[in-house]
Amino acid sequence: MSLQIPAINNQNSGQVVSEAIFGQEFNETLVHQLVTKYLSAARAGTKAQKNRSAVSGGGAKPFRQKGTGRARAGTTRSPVWRTGGVAFAAQPRSYEQKLNKKMYKVGIRSIFSELLRQNRISVCDDIFPAEPKTKDLLAKLEGIEFGRLLIIADELNENLFLSARNVPYLAVVTPTSVDPVSLVSADVVIATTAALKQIEERLA
Repeated sequence: MSLQIPAINNQNSGQVVSEAIFGQEFNETLVHQLVTKYLSAARAGTKAQKNRSAVSGGGAKPFRQKGTGRARAGTTRSPVWRTGGVAFAAQPRSYEQKLNKKMYKVGIRSIFSELLRQNRISVCDDIFPAEPKTKDLLAKLEGIEFGRLLIIADELNENLFLSARNVPYLAVVTPTSVDPVSLVSADVVIATTAALKQIEERLA
């Protein structure tokens, strides 16, 4: 069976897509896992602190064991000393989470299916401005109310990219670079016919 994605501002009949890709049930748990994985992989994980072995010095016992009235100490690099190392020092690490390719595809299908059910995705092939001017792009988007807009183009058109970069909360991606966070957070998604075909091929 097939489904119909409406065209922007009802300019034409829209685009027929596969129900196997755009007709899936919404899997909230999997989508949450998908978004968490994407955000975790974006973390730098470069935080680093010195533990007691990484701090220089401290080889000699600072004072004798008994007779000073002070607590015994074997090194000046102990975490209890002001110039010592950190007790549980943070080390560089990777926050990336593993997710199977099949799970990733099912999650993206679920997001696209929910976008279609909520009428938040439309098709438009006349989205590319003739010149790299923001006003030309806004003229093509006239009549569309959105908070965050995501445009999925089959190719990274220079005029479209330059025209969209000054518009707040508007992003331009290709089918190969679309991510779950952008899809979930977008109020409206506009895709070209060729882009939808590429998405179907990638998620098949």
